[in-house]
Amino acid sequence: MKGHEAKMPRMEDILSLPVQDPPCAEFSAAHINWVKVEGGRQGGDDIALIPFARVDDFVKGESSNAECPASFRIESRRKRPEGSISKPRVDGYLEYTLYWCSYGPEDYRDSESGMGDGSNIKPASGKGSRPGRRHMMRGCLCHFTVKRLYTRPLLALIIYNQRKHVDKSGTPCHGILDRDAVGTRAMYAPRISEELRQKVMSMLYVGIPLDTVIQHHMEVVQGHGGPHNRDDFLTRNDVRNMERLIRNSSHELHASDECSIKMWVQRHQKYVFYFQENSGSEPFILGIQTDWQLQQMLRYGHNGSIASHSTFGLKKLKYPLCTLLVFDSSHNAIPVAWIITSSFVGQDIHKWIGLLAERVHTKDPRWRLNAFLVDDPSFEISIIREVFQCRIQLCVWHIRRAWIRSLLKKCCNFDVQREMFKHLGWILYCTRNGPHSVDAVEEFMQVFVDQCDFMDYFKIRWLPTIELWGTGVRSLPVAGPEPHAAIESYHLRLKSKLYNEQHVNSWARVDWLIHFLTTEFHSSYWLDQYSVETRYFENLRDKSFLTNVCFHALHIADVDVILDEQNLELAKVISQTDRSLAYTVWNPGSEFSLCDCPWSRVGNLCKHVIKVAILCKNRQIARPLLAAQVYRQTLLSLLQNSPDDPLVLEHAILHATRLQQDIKGLEDLSNNGLLQPLPPEINSQVADNLLLFPRLH
Repeated sequence: MKGHEAKMPRMEDILSLPVQDPPCAEFSAAHINWVKVEGGRQGGDDIALIPFARVDDFVKGESSNAECPASFRIESRRKRPEGSISKPRVDGYLEYTLYWCSYGPEDYRDSESGMGDGSNIKPASGKGSRPGRRHMMRGCLCHFTVKRLYTRPLLALIIYNQRKHVDKSGTPCHGILDRDAVGTRAMYAPRISEELRQKVMSMLYVGIPLDTVIQHHMEVVQGHGGPHNRDDFLTRNDVRNMERLIRNSSHELHASDECSIKMWVQRHQKYVFYFQENSGSEPFILGIQTDWQLQQMLRYGHNGSIASHSTFGLKKLKYPLCTLLVFDSSHNAIPVAWIITSSFVGQDIHKWIGLLAERVHTKDPRWRLNAFLVDDPSFEISIIREVFQCRIQLCVWHIRRAWIRSLLKKCCNFDVQREMFKHLGWILYCTRNGPHSVDAVEEFMQVFVDQCDFMDYFKIRWLPTIELWGTGVRSLPVAGPEPHAAIESYHLRLKSKLYNEQHVNSWARVDWLIHFLTTEFHSSYWLDQYSVETRYFENLRDKSFLTNVCFHALHIADVDVILDEQNLELAKVISQTDRSLAYTVWNPGSEFSLCDCPWSRVGNLCKHVIKVAILCKNRQIARPLLAAQVYRQTLLSLLQNSPDDPLVLEHAILHATRLQQDIKGLEDLSNNGLLQPLPPEINSQVADNLLLFPRLH
């Protein structure tokens, strides 16, 4: 009966429709359940609600239609500010965007083939001719509208006015369903994809010649059996146009640095996840993440780690640079976001960290981070933990590198250098002096009172913050040597590229830094990943990637490491290039180990130190990392006051069980003389705490 038929919703009912968010990275109309709307200007059109943040994913998905590959362009766009309407309609918009297939709406097929008088043909939309695009126009009527709803700014209403790629006669006008298009470019999308554009631009930025780019592309196309899409028809003219674009581009969009930055932000909005102009009360903040960086964050950050590399360029650049890094399977650090700010990055992290996480979760709601590594204990740890719901670890690579490089510069005796470095490690971890580092600092300054240059540096630069670092070490687990080496490799690469003397006149401008990071520096990382995955251009890979010390440490055989169990103060590692040579690693197994190899002697973390640390950790044949000891002590101290909440108590018991097993292993090592004993007050504390959980035995 007619009374039982389901009624089409009216436009007034759109807010009752479900918000659809397909789990795939890009999605099309086929992934959405459409509803036809009744009445009004959109009567009979298909509508759906999606998150506004995923509009670009929908446009990309629609452009990948297998039967009718297309490229949707913005035909018209309108915006209105918030608060401009007192009583908005339910479908009222903040932003209105009309997307139209690039094969329409005009139709120049007859005029291009010489049939008829082309001079009398008027564009269907009445907007006049479109220079340079007449050969594309085939009268396609496929188009849709996107409205960012005024009352619900986080939602987008998609109104699909014509879903089929047909002309006015209703027949297919391009793609494999159009007989006239078979064997021509009209079978494919009218433009190359953003992925291919990024690939070619990256090749050009790193200096690969035009002819080499074309030859490589032809080899790739032949490798998969000939052309299958528009990308396979890349021409010399396409590459030449991109080459000309790079040659004519400039970082200086305006004489004023501030105006130039704002112009860049307006032109690259999809790369900007946060922007705040400098004012009297607010600092300058710019957060940048390209599409490729987002892909790497999704790929390597899921169930992995992100590390901060902060305050780079504090002395030379106008504003310091903070980089967020992920680690690939070869232990290389890959930049996945850049934050440029006029203030300390940790103070304003609450403004942008949530927006960055939202970008990732919008692409993949199942994405989860395992650990976030901070290189400064003053970061707002609670904010990071709340946003990513993950462990927070302290990374001491920065303070370690600063100390050892200063020692090498201000102290000439190597034996004194390594003893001072060892004592500095004890100060940081405070394993001998309980919760405060004051006694350790005083002892250090008394023992090495004759090292005046370093002491002056230490008092000015580190003494005011040493207690903060000590608190950080006691309250947070400390990352191991593997991420330290990867972060240091990134630091050295960034420093060598940015601080090239040919750029010295540009360091004072932020627009140059932005341009450099997003073009040449970004492209070098893209090329390296591409080379690893495809084996192309291996001879052009950045040499700094080939010197990843952590990767090389894993290729040192265990038999090449000599540990004297009677003297655990040092270890020997046989050189991999000269078997008659062995390098000495002092204080093995500690984050403050020191090696006498050339790479370590200039203040870098070498593969020998990392190899010994990994071996000590795996075999437990030397004292564990200082960080591990302190963390165990911290966990034990928590057991003195049993929690009242049964869930918390159960969680604590689970950790205590694991901890007890570790402690038992340490006791066995200690009984065999292979472990340095803990201070007496710690030993008594351990014994008392173990009695709190008798049922664990």
